Amino acid sequence: MLKTLKTKLTMLAVIFMAATGHASAEDYVESYRYDIGVGLGMSGYLGDANESNLFKHPGFAANAGVRYLFDSRWAAKAQLSMATISGNTADFENVLPGNAQYSFKSTVYDLSVKGEANFFAYGIGETYKRLRRWTPYLTVGIGLTMASSAGNTSAAFSIPMGVGFKYKLSRRLNLNAEFTMTKVFGDKIDSKELTDLYQIKSSFLKNTDWFSTLTVGISYEFGPRCATCHRID
Repeated sequence: MLKTLKTKLTMLAVIFMAATGHASAEDYVESYRYDIGVGLGMSGYLGDANESNLFKHPGFAANAGVRYLFDSRWAAKAQLSMATISGNTADFENVLPGNAQYSFKSTVYDLSVKGEANFFAYGIGETYKRLRRWTPYLTVGIGLTMASSAGNTSAAFSIPMGVGFKYKLSRRLNLNAEFTMTKVFGDKIDSKELTDLYQIKSSFLKNTDWFSTLTVGISYEFGPRCATCHRID
């Protein structure tokens, strides 16, 4: 009986050591260098044919991008986006010169490079880093925007600015929601006809267009940074 008791105690000790060893390993989850993902949602527009209500004529938006993850707080992202935008000056309360009215539909393509800053250290595991599996974040960058409307195309530099929220589904999978406003340094993404409607000459900053996207996306991390942690406190 004593021999049986010793055997049971030995088995319990082995199980306990295995469990605690597994828990310790969870503290040193490997991190990744890259993240690739896609997003879908809706788009909006502010410009000559819509001066105030951003989502007066909502459109479709989609994007695909890849991030380089510097650490748990900072990342750089290259992204290709497309959006459909539209507007109608008949929605205006004021009257255009000559009682003119215009409407348009346009498809916008945007290639951008952006930086991302997480509010909190983002991730799973590595408890000494105080990681959270969710965080709000800010993003800003520079891009090139091209638009096609009624057979005409135009291009201009742009500055995307956004705010978002990330949630880590697992070590590699992430969900995110992001709202981005993009300042386009041009006045033709809503067609060449919609330029200087009030007969006030546009400039680099004045009378230029904006478009927005509100998307929900999923991404996957890859490229292990390290498999173990050698930190010594």
